[in-house]
Amino acid sequence: MEEQKQTPTTQTPTPAGDEAANASQEAGAPETAAVDDVAAQLAALEAKAREHYDLYMRAVAEGENIRRRAQEDVAKAHKFAIENFADNLLPVMDSLQAALADGSGDIAKLREGVELTARQLAAAFERGKIVELNPVGEKFDPHRHQAISMVPADQEPNTVVTVLQRGYTIAERVLRPALVTVAAPK
Repeated sequence: MEEQKQTPTTQTPTPAGDEAANASQEAGAPETAAVDDVAAQLAALEAKAREHYDLYMRAVAEGENIRRRAQEDVAKAHKFAIENFADNLLPVMDSLQAALADGSGDIAKLREGVELTARQLAAAFERGKIVELNPVGEKFDPHRHQAISMVPADQEPNTVVTVLQRGYTIAERVLRPALVTVAAPK
């Protein structure tokens, strides 16, 4: 057997592990960059999600505040709804008290005071959108009139003949129906 001589080469032998590490490093560089990109995108999306959640929570809180304020406004409106109308009635009360305090006994003066007071009350009603019902000659309407009796009359049947007590409406809603007599069918 012949021995063969091997000539040493200029390359230094590399262990098998180092070659694998170099190969994975070269292949892993794009993989690491992709992971870093995904991590950055995830962080950005999480920040955006937190921002949207904060905006959502603020919107919910604002909605609750609006609802609460609306309820308070309604409660105040109910509580003070009559205040303006009551303010309009104060001059009427002043006139009535002045009439009661007058001891002169002058009937003409007393009548004039009552007429003035009635005009003040009518003005207060007008400002409060209260409308008087005086339905003489109108067709009987059970929603606006209360019939006390039916009487023979020359008018068309089921029309109002007389008003015994005037009715009142406020904003088209009946406060009190007018007490009326109605023409009987012939």
